[in-house]
Amino acid sequence: MSEPIIRVEKSDGIATVTLNRPNAMNALSRELRIAIAETFEALEADEDVRVVILTGAGKAFCAGLDLKELGGDASAVGGAGGVNATISDKDPVTSIGRFSGPVIGAINGVAITGGFELAIACDVLLCSENARFADTHARVGILPGWGLSQKLSRTIGIYRAKELSLTGNFLSAQQAYEWGLINRVLPAEELLPAARKLAEDMLTVVPQCLTGYKKLIDEGYAQDFGTSLKTERDFSNAANKAVAPEEIAARRAGIQERGKAQTS
Repeated sequence: MSEPIIRVEKSDGIATVTLNRPNAMNALSRELRIAIAETFEALEADEDVRVVILTGAGKAFCAGLDLKELGGDASAVGGAGGVNATISDKDPVTSIGRFSGPVIGAINGVAITGGFELAIACDVLLCSENARFADTHARVGILPGWGLSQKLSRTIGIYRAKELSLTGNFLSAQQAYEWGLINRVLPAEELLPAARKLAEDMLTVVPQCLTGYKKLIDEGYAQDFGTSLKTERDFSNAANKAVAPEEIAARRAGIQERGKAQTS
């Protein structure tokens, strides 16, 4: 029996999704692109899953498009993510973005072009020391269509983004951390345990805030500053009316105990 192209493990509100084409560096074949999209659609529909960890099997996170599948056919290149997708194709980056809970990227190795786009579709990025990023769209001769050209400059600044995208040079995990692209760098053996611990921490917040706060951040991030402040006020006014003062008082006591534990 052949291995599934994606592995999904669920436990205590957390789903770990592993891209499982290690012999192809988890390259994005059409089958894998559709499988990623359908997996995240299914997880969004699963009320028991509240946080997702996304990682890759083997030495790579994702090496981008499957060039062997494209077979040098120029007509197959272009459009969203460098793929001339048909209407029946599903967009993995959009599907990841539609998952209402946090998605933690556990970047275990190289994340190149389309793989880079998958990585920055996540909400938090933890990387092993083996992780490296590269945007090789310009070297291939195509332009991105899954948001990389806009997200990257908003994350690390326009000058650094232009340096990466207009050279195709690789960015090490440590440099990515120093540039503010990722949250932290870890030894390879600590990557998934750290991602799991972070997911467990997220599950301890008030459930409606886990999704509501993520939505507020994402909507404001896509707006100009003045509009985003109004968005925050609108979200806040609607949500905070539903919280009773005694609930806040009880939760503060728990926060104080947690703070003591984290500083001891």
